[in-house]
Amino acid sequence: MIFPDSVVIALAALIVEGLVGYPDWLFRTIGHPVMWIGWAIDRGERALNKPELDSETRRARGFGLVAALLLVVAAVAWAVAQRAESLVGLAIVVLCASTLLAQRSLHRHVADVARALGRSLDEGRVAVAKIVGRNVEGLDDAGVARAAIESLAENFSDGIVAPTVWLAAFGLPGAAVYKAVNTADSMIGHRSARYRDFGFAAAKIDDAANWPAARLAAMLIVAAAALGRTTSARQAWRIMRRDAEKHASPNAGWPESAMAGALGVQLGGPRAYGAVEVAGVWLGDGGASVDRATVGRALALYRRALALQFVVLALIAVMLL
Repeated sequence: MIFPDSVVIALAALIVEGLVGYPDWLFRTIGHPVMWIGWAIDRGERALNKPELDSETRRARGFGLVAALLLVVAAVAWAVAQRAESLVGLAIVVLCASTLLAQRSLHRHVADVARALGRSLDEGRVAVAKIVGRNVEGLDDAGVARAAIESLAENFSDGIVAPTVWLAAFGLPGAAVYKAVNTADSMIGHRSARYRDFGFAAAKIDDAANWPAARLAAMLIVAAAALGRTTSARQAWRIMRRDAEKHASPNAGWPESAMAGALGVQLGGPRAYGAVEVAGVWLGDGGASVDRATVGRALALYRRALALQFVVLALIAVMLL
């Protein structure tokens, strides 16, 4: 059930994060909540994920780690959320919630790729390596730009829309638990020999947690494409319907295919992660070149999608009040 207070907190958190982000001085001083969660996951994984254990035991231990993590995160977030009864307490809750969103930082990182690519291919590779996990050494200009756009689309879903949805629905505990799940998936939810069993629970829970947000993010991209002169909502809708479920992920294909259709480009395709070659599917029909200017168009589309998300959330708040 969605509560008016939670929606208002979500709106306020979006404004705060959009205006100031997460200050660098604060990051240098105390780190970031995601880093704290990541530290706990890393310590737990090192202690529990022993290679000599059988598959069933490793799955059970991985589930236990995720369950314990979520209980602790939920308890801490719930304790903080109780402070919202006072004005000062409400401000603290909003500030905490804003740290779980990534509107500003995502825009900055992707824009950095476009600027770096304008200077040289090598600088573009260095910049995009900060936001993607794939090997970047063999990427050409189009490959760097494509990787940045794919990261923008996917992270719009799981870095912004998803925590906003969980925040609006269940308040700070909802967003914090979601962020813990997403962090666990990014750290141990891989299909490598080390994590295939231990990270099974993290990956499955993350898939479920992101299911509604991925589709909502795709629809926001389609709607945002209708508001631009260089993007096509019709193509975004068509490609999304055709290609979203071709992706290996049950969720990532939705915003990525919508983005590909809106921009009239192809995203996805083969890539490498370490020594592992992945024969990724192509999303979209192509037809337009992919370069640093395309990254700029994608960022403009992203800003419109953010604005639409805020408007939709504001309308929900008005209806609930």
